[in-house]
Formats: sequence, C-alpha cells, structure tokens
Amino acid sequence: MNPPGASQFAAMGASLQPVFDRMKPYMPARDFGLAVGVIVLLSVLVLPLPRFVLDVGLALSITSSVLVLMVAMFLGKPLEFTSFPTLLLLTTLLRLSLNVATTRLILSHGSEGHLAAGHVVAAFGGLLMGGDVMIGVILFAILLVVNFMVITKGSGRIAEVAARFSLDAMPGKQMAIDADLSSGMINEAEARRRRRELEAESAFFGAMDGAAKFVRGDAIAALIITFINIIGGLAIGVLRHGMGIAAAASTYTTLTIGDGLVSQIPSLLVSTAAGIVVTKGGMEGSTEATIVRQLGGAKPLALAAAAAGVLALMPGLPVLPFLALACLSGGGAYLRWKTPDVAAEPAVQAVHANAEAPIAEALRIDHIRIELGFGLLGLAGGEGARLTEQIKALRRAIATDLGFILPAVRIQDNMELGADEYCVRIKEIVAGRGQLRPGKFLAMGDAAFAPRGEPTQEPAFGLPATWIEAADKDEAALRGLTVVDPSSVLATHLTELVKQNLAELLSFAETQKLIDDLPREHQKLVTELIPSLISTGGVQRVLQGLLAELVSIRDLATILEGIQEASTGQTRAIPAIVGHVRTRLARQLSESHVGPMGYIPLITLSPEWEGAFADSIIGPPEERQLAIAPSKLSDFMQRLRAAFDTAAQAGETPVLLASQNIRVHLRAIVDRIRPGTAVLAQTEIHARARIRTVGMI
Repeated sequence: MNPPGASQFAAMGASLQPVFDRMKPYMPARDFGLAVGVIVLLSVLVLPLPRFVLDVGLALSITSSVLVLMVAMFLGKPLEFTSFPTLLLLTTLLRLSLNVATTRLILSHGSEGHLAAGHVVAAFGGLLMGGDVMIGVILFAILLVVNFMVITKGSGRIAEVAARFSLDAMPGKQMAIDADLSSGMINEAEARRRRRELEAESAFFGAMDGAAKFVRGDAIAALIITFINIIGGLAIGVLRHGMGIAAAASTYTTLTIGDGLVSQIPSLLVSTAAGIVVTKGGMEGSTEATIVRQLGGAKPLALAAAAAGVLALMPGLPVLPFLALACLSGGGAYLRWKTPDVAAEPAVQAVHANAEAPIAEALRIDHIRIELGFGLLGLAGGEGARLTEQIKALRRAIATDLGFILPAVRIQDNMELGADEYCVRIKEIVAGRGQLRPGKFLAMGDAAFAPRGEPTQEPAFGLPATWIEAADKDEAALRGLTVVDPSSVLATHLTELVKQNLAELLSFAETQKLIDDLPREHQKLVTELIPSLISTGGVQRVLQGLLAELVSIRDLATILEGIQEASTGQTRAIPAIVGHVRTRLARQLSESHVGPMGYIPLITLSPEWEGAFADSIIGPPEERQLAIAPSKLSDFMQRLRAAFDTAAQAGETPVLLASQNIRVHLRAIVDRIRPGTAVLAQTEIHARARIRTVGMI
C-alpha cells in the first residue's frame, strides 16, 4: 500500500474536524490542566518514576528555570510578573518531587551502576566530580553554600524589606491619589486604576516575602537529602549488596552529587530571578492565564530554546528531551515574534503622551481669577493701585475669621470684556461680573439724596447706588450715603463671591495642609483618626459642610475630636458627622450670632411645623431628602418671609432655630429665599448663651 499523500491527509483532517468540534466542550481547560499538573507533581513524591520520565522531568526543571530567569531579566517593573510567587512554589515543588524520585532510584538501583538514576544525573555527577569523589563533594558543597548563604538569603532579605516598605508607603500613596483626584489632575476611572495597582503592588510584595521562604527551604531540603543519599547509599551498598566501601562510596556519591547538582542549578537560577524581581505587586486574571501570557514573550522563549539546544548537544545528556524543548521554545518564540502582543500598544501610546507633556500645563486652572477690561488695568498696577493690597487684606481676614487660607488670586486682562467691565471666575467658571468707573466713586443709599451722577446697582448686594465725581464725594458723605472707590467695590464683590464658594475652594491638598500644620500635640489625634476611622477626603467633606455656612474651621483640633466621636458611632454619614461637629462648636456658633444687645435673637418653629418637616424626611442617612407638599412648602416660605421682615423692622438680625434632624433641610429652603440667614439646631446653642425669641413660624 502506498503511503498517503498530502491531499489524503487533508481529507482525513477535514473528516475528523466535526469530531474534534464535538469533543472540544469536553476537553480540559487551562485551569484544569494546571490543577492536574500540580496533582502529578504531588504524586511523584510517593510514586516511582521510570528513568526516561525522570530524565524528561529534570530537563523540564532546568529549562523552566532558565525561562523564569530570562523573564525576570526583561521585566520593566515587578507587577509585570505577578505570577512569580506562584511559579516559585510550583518550581520548588517540581524540584523536590524530582529529588525524591531520584533518591528512590539511587537507593533502590544504585548498585547497578552510574546510570541507575538516569542519564541526566549520571552526566552531571561525572561532569562535576571529574572522576574524584572528594573533589566532587567539595565542589558540590561550595555550590550549595553559594546558593543557600548568598543568593537565597539575600533574596529573602530583600523581599522582606520590600514588603515592609511597600506596606508602610501605602497610606501616603493612597493620599497622593486622592489629592490628584480632588485637584482634577485625574478622573475617577484613573483613580480607581491607580488604587487597584497600589493594592496589587502591596499584595505582590507581601506574597514575595512569603515565597522567598520556599527557595530557602528548598536549599535546606537539598542539603538534607544529599546527606541521606550518601549515608543511606553506603549502608545499602555495603550491607545489602556486599559492595566494598570504596566502590559503594564512589557509586553512590557520584549519583548523589549528580542528583544534587541537577536540583541545585535550577534552584540557583530561580533564586537569582527572585532577587532580580524584588529589586526592580497582585495578579490580574486567573493564574494559568497570567503564567501563559507572561512566560510567552519572544525573547525569553528564544533564550530558553537556545539554552535547551546547547544542553542537548552536550555529551552524555539525552538529546531528545532537550532538543524537543528547544524546538518547542524556539517555535513559540518565532510565533510570538511574528504576532506581537497587542498589549504593548498602550505603552507606545503612553510614550506619545509623555512626549506631549507640556500641553498638560494648559489644563491647569486658577482657583480664583479676576479678569479686567483694559480701562480697569490701573486698579491692579501703577501708582495708587489698591486692589492687590485689598486682596491681601481679604486673605488675611478669611484666614483669621474662618481658619481657611484662601488660594492665590490671579489678576489678568481680558480684551473680550468692555473697557470698564470686570469678571470674577471661581475655578474657571464665571461667579460674578460688574462695571466700574475709574476715577469716580460709588455712593450707596437713597438715590434722592445722592449728588448728580450715573444711577447703577452695587454689584455685591444689588443695592441702589450712584457713580459720582470725586469732587462730590464729601457732599455725598454728608448726606449719609456710603461712598467707596472702584477698587473697594471690586474687593467687596470678590469677598462675597469667595464666601459663597468657600466650600468649593477647599481642595484635598488644602485639607491635607491644614492637618499637617496642626501642632505636634494634636498629631496623635490625627494618627488615630486618619485613615482608620475616616479618610482625608471625608475630613475635607466635613470641613466643606462647615464652610458652606461660614462656620470657622480655625479650631481644627476640636473639629477633629468631634469627627472622631461621631465616626466611632453606628453611622458614618457625612451630614451626621457635620451635625455632631457643629454641636461641639456650640460656643463658637453662639458667639458668632450674638447681636448688639448681647443676646441671640431667635425665630422658632411651632410644634406643627417641626412635626411636618420631621415626617417629610425620607431616605437612608447618607441621602436623606425632604419630601413635602409644594403647597405646604409655599405656605411656609410666606410665613418665613413675614417673620424675618417683622424682625428686620425691629432692628433684629435673627437666627432660625430648629431641631437637629431637620436643620440641614430647613437651611436649604431658607438659603433659597434669604441667602446668608443662619439656621441653628437647638443643640448648637450654648448652655450659657443669652437668647431671646423675636418671632415664631
């Protein structure tokens, strides 16, 4: 019968393809194959191996160790080899299993000659000893000391230190990510990616600290097994097989040294790889997928194939195992070279992004910026310019009154504005604008009493005003009007806009600076509070909640104490924490609302309205909302206006008093119709504060 041709093979393959397709669902997956491989390694510990299988296993151990070392050599960062701790365990288990199998063959068949444990062991034993047993023992002992005392011990120490440093640096790196997120340098998706990478790095170095013990234990086990083989071999050879002491020593020592060398060389390579990795941390995806992906690089496979090919050509070594592994590794390297990994493309994109780094400078924003028309540039420069000095005074006043250092204010011209127009931007968004008349003064008050001028509105509060000439300034003051210069008008407008946006201006970086600037005696409180009970971002949100109602955060130590007390309770909702902190600041809040007569004027709610609002609050603690009927809300707002107008006619600036659970929602309503009106909870009035009820709703 003629041998089948290529067309016949193609036809046979086509006919068998449906069979393969039907069997594909029943074929084991890669994770199943990995599990089977581990079970096989464990079974080798108790089951005897034929010499040929042992040769194949030893060849696999040496080649895989070279591959691991080459992968470690070409790493860019440790997280590119997240499967390394798992590989350390598997390669150690492989060497120990083969060591046990070799010991079994040496002790049971050592009397048969130098090939009793296979060709690999015999070749390495003869190569190292050179026909002299004593020289072989000494050289093997030196190799063992180099591996055990130098490389293995050093790698374990480096892994331990790297793990400790990685865990110690984790809070600082986490705060840096939060700072970049709060400042707008990165988005939420990038922040989540960096947090995952940080967790992976910590997990990797922690695993490497433990995995280093595998390598050290492997070296100790090799030393013990070597002594067992020599002593046991001598006893078996002399007592059981009747061999002479010299012959038994030569035979069993040669086999033992060959076995030890075959196991120590891969151990030495893997120990070196471990040292390289930990001096350069989790795993994405399943273990077997990561191992296949990370060991499949073209360069490591090519070098491993070259190493296997050289070993196949060495005299005395079995050609077939090493040659087969060389062909497989070389073929894999060629395939990966022809089909490069798509995952490398993001790295190229990252290089282009870094090349365009200067563009990122244009993305930076000013927290506060004043834009002036060309006719107003004299306010910021030249002789008589007062605007810059007034801005400095504003920053000092806010720091003193509210405990918040205002970001630097940038002043620049804007040719798109009118000559006498200005614009104030908060984080690049227009917060307010107005017009000024250089060389004139703004007289605020009843226009009927103002000298002749240009009627207008004061930009900060919308009061009626008149632009008058400088010569009429004294006359307007005598008529009871408030007269200010253009720079003071702009500074007052800026002050009000800043107070309205204080919460937004408090960034994560500013919060961290406030915490870092606390006196040393309060740093212990910070250590116990952050990050175990609340993050720095949580502290930022609490401070923003206080600044939103112009509550001073200057007493930061008391605020942190209140946060600590509230955070140890059952709920850690930010509104609840803010409410508790406000209670701790009751003396400060009460003092800030004392009127000229020495008491706090109050407008209270009737029990009916208290109950109506309390019954209308729905939702979880973090997202509680007020759901009240529109008609009832409209009725309340009318009564609120009437009560405050009556108090204003009596010369009072009252505070609205409510219970703790409805204060936040009531304040949101009041802020819509009477911005700046204080709303206090009953628990926020200090016990020794003088109060007086001037109205009730």
